[in-house]
Amino acid sequence: MRLDANWTLALSEPDTATTPAEADASLEFISAIVPGTAAQAMIAADRWSWDDPVPLDDRDVWYRAAIEGKGRHILVFEGLATFAEVFLDDALILASDNMFVGHRVEVELTGPHRLSIRFRAANRLLEQRKGRARWRPRMIQPSHLRFARTSALGHMPGFAPPAPPVGPWRLIRLVSCATPHIVASRLSARIIGEVGMIDVAIELSGAPAEAPVAMCEGVSCVLASSGDNRYAGTLLLPKIERWFPHTHGAPRLYEIGLRLGRIDRSLGSTGFRTIDVERGEDGQGFSLRVNGAPIFCRGAVWTQLDPVSLQSDPSALKRSIDLARTAGVNMLRVGATGVYEADDFYSACDEAGILVWQDFMFSNFDYPAADPEFVASIATEAQQFLSRTSGSPALAVLCGGNEVYQQAAMMGVAEANWRSPLFEQVLPRICAEARPDAAYVVNSPSGGALPFQADAGVSHYYGVGAYRRPLEDARRANVRFASECLGFANVPETRALQRDFGEAPLSSPLWSPRIPRDQGAMQDFEEVRDHYIALLHGVDPHKLKIEEPGRYLDLSRAAVAEAIEATIREWRRPGSSCAGALLWFWKDLWASSGWGVLDWTGAPKSPWWAMRRAFRQRQIMLSDEGVNGLHV
Repeated sequence: MRLDANWTLALSEPDTATTPAEADASLEFISAIVPGTAAQAMIAADRWSWDDPVPLDDRDVWYRAAIEGKGRHILVFEGLATFAEVFLDDALILASDNMFVGHRVEVELTGPHRLSIRFRAANRLLEQRKGRARWRPRMIQPSHLRFARTSALGHMPGFAPPAPPVGPWRLIRLVSCATPHIVASRLSARIIGEVGMIDVAIELSGAPAEAPVAMCEGVSCVLASSGDNRYAGTLLLPKIERWFPHTHGAPRLYEIGLRLGRIDRSLGSTGFRTIDVERGEDGQGFSLRVNGAPIFCRGAVWTQLDPVSLQSDPSALKRSIDLARTAGVNMLRVGATGVYEADDFYSACDEAGILVWQDFMFSNFDYPAADPEFVASIATEAQQFLSRTSGSPALAVLCGGNEVYQQAAMMGVAEANWRSPLFEQVLPRICAEARPDAAYVVNSPSGGALPFQADAGVSHYYGVGAYRRPLEDARRANVRFASECLGFANVPETRALQRDFGEAPLSSPLWSPRIPRDQGAMQDFEEVRDHYIALLHGVDPHKLKIEEPGRYLDLSRAAVAEAIEATIREWRRPGSSCAGALLWFWKDLWASSGWGVLDWTGAPKSPWWAMRRAFRQRQIMLSDEGVNGLHV
């Protein structure tokens, strides 16, 4: 049973209330949304201002709801952000310090009860953590977040809305042990010759009257008990069809059913495919082969559809994935500055034939890899994520994290000090055990003598873009795989601008503060875009902005689209060294001329149309090869 109704919440100064009784007696509660976040509830209650947001990391947040039942039950918490204490009536039953880890607690219910969750003020707890960092990034603030297993969302000035995730952001369930219910399941597909093998494992809340039976395409298998209400078995399917990204074939899926007594249930779907990494003759490349077919990976870095609630409305998710497929996208990268997506996202990519590059949630920081409790929590986090996505054929690349190595190297830290056992040992070992069918990348970017080299391994390429290089730099840089590239301040369409910023958007007080920027950089990304307006259209963007703002906005859209299309065209040229390009990034996190190729409502901006042209399955290109003429 989903526990998603009749929740309330209250905010207080740290330690004002430390028990449910104290919270009930002293705090003012408002309606809350579960799963969801405190910021989401406060916005819904009209108690939030983006001009002066509530500092949620400096507050305790209490959630409470009534539950009812009799006998033994299991409380399932799929995600609590971030430092949480859970009480059943007045008894503490769980403490959690990792928003990416789920928990189960067995309880004995005797009728009506009160379930309370205290989310403790993160800053107060983290300020007590000791340990000197070898480097301090500017993008994510404050620096003591390196000790926390929480999302960077809400902690990145100039990047995302200032609403750090606090609350029960994933589903809470109450499962009765009186009858057998599925508590967890795992699917894993592999290929032996022409035979497909699907390993099925389930965990039940109680013992069934008869052994469960797994079923697929007319084939069935009785699952054997392995103790503690766990059952497992293998389905053998002769002459299977393979799953391909939609640009190279059909994303064939196989539905798996479970017969539990007289009831048939769905365990989801899986698919069969192989993934191989080609490094090239010099060993410095990175390209993927799916079922032996070389794939030019093209797409974008995925961003949360709602960065405040962290939820994905099913219709919005479908529309976003449909737009990706329509644009020719065959890979989306779930970046480390967000969250692990819900199961629906991976299922949608499975069905659409879109590969997923998945970062683990580590970005920029010097993480405390010598802390055994921290490492143990990370291991649980990785194992749980890989278990729940084990059947996804779309999951193709697993990556240790984002710009950790690059951040240290750019600050002059010696390689011996920026390489981490988290990414070199702990995570690759877990990935090899849980998803041996996926490629592992130690960090994005990485692969060269220095992590930010464009001509080795996977790179974050901003030669065309932030570094204001001419379009020809896309060839000179000899990029092998751009796991991030081509970031611009992308202007939304006219109607969207009028809706969000008024009739004179450039004069809106919201316009400049929401222009994306790298903290500490001499420029913002509007200045980057202006550079390419001048380069490609021979006009003065600053003068145009004042005298003809409408034309300025039109040329802003055009210049970005031209730069993107020209760069992708170069990289898809047969003689190019590049095997992949993922644009930074998919969808704006709030109303802005942001990095997104979609605006914050999910509507396409000019880069989406450029992607649609540049990512076409069949493309005829002309390239100027100097005295050797034009090549077709």
